[in-house]
Amino acid sequence: MRKKLLKSLIVLSLFTGIVMAGCSQNKKNIQCNLKHYENGKFKNLEADFKSDFKDFISNVWAVFTDTTKNKIPPKNAIPVVKLTKEDIINMPDNSVVRLVHSTLLFKLDNKYILTDPVFSETITPFPFVAPKRFHDLPITIEQLPKIDVVIISHNHYDHLDEQSILKLKDKVEYFYTTLGVKQKLLDLGVNTMKVCELDWWQSCTANNLKITATPAQHFSGRGLFDKNKTLWASWVITSTKANLFFSGDSGYFNTFKKIGEKYGPFDMTFIEAGAYNERWKEIHMMPKQSVQANIDLKGKILFPVHNSSFNLSIHPWNEPLNKVVEEAKKQNVTVTHPKMGEIIPLLSKKETQKWW
Repeated sequence: MRKKLLKSLIVLSLFTGIVMAGCSQNKKNIQCNLKHYENGKFKNLEADFKSDFKDFISNVWAVFTDTTKNKIPPKNAIPVVKLTKEDIINMPDNSVVRLVHSTLLFKLDNKYILTDPVFSETITPFPFVAPKRFHDLPITIEQLPKIDVVIISHNHYDHLDEQSILKLKDKVEYFYTTLGVKQKLLDLGVNTMKVCELDWWQSCTANNLKITATPAQHFSGRGLFDKNKTLWASWVITSTKANLFFSGDSGYFNTFKKIGEKYGPFDMTFIEAGAYNERWKEIHMMPKQSVQANIDLKGKILFPVHNSSFNLSIHPWNEPLNKVVEEAKKQNVTVTHPKMGEIIPLLSKKETQKWW
């Protein structure tokens, strides 16, 4: 068991051979002249989340041995609206559907944008104890039409899924991601001309869609020796009619207000609310903070994500939505919580029923 765990943890990262955002990169290292980069690693500017190997193992063990009730939903407890390729093609413009975890499919200006695609049933690198998805997928990758843009917020396994990228790479026009992650995509066979690699506050524009990487308070790494060697980000997605915010993974921090001032107000915010714990609250928001982040961002409608798909912490599976809805009511924040596979408009509030 111990040998298998260590073997699963030892995964090395390579880096891209481009010059971007003041960063000189090659396959061995990365050199940057940035406030959020020091001694070969990216860093948060407002909170220093320190977690050495001992802390990491302690956290993994806490999740693995936790006896909290209702961590895993009963079978078929999570309703899923099944979709076909025709359903996706016929999605109204300015609409969105949540497929799993933080995987969202937007239709904006008749273009399709997919965030953090994780279609695998389990999250590696721990195949023998991997968190298994709670529910069926609304649709498979094979059934999806051509995707114009895939956004990858950072390189953690529940946001960058190798098997999903392998299946998607030939039907995606562009991949937008953060500094250092491009090489991982190239290793998976993605064409280098398809990848736009961004630092915080940088943008890529294609077909009237402007995608901007904004700061997040998190960390990165896929193994023992690559912690924080690639960047993490939140994202602003702007089309001719819609202005959206996708948090990726982040703890609560003051920069949400700066993002709101610079890019807000937002028609809808997609903010992580799940897999939180007091042990790591610096890099994953507690439910009250998810609601406050929406307020800071000047979001009109809050759509909580990063919940109800995988067992990644020690809270009951449905606690995040219960607490977010409760806090949103107190703060007079409009919140939407559609079922997996339920297509909703982005520019107006569709009444969604409690399903959990």
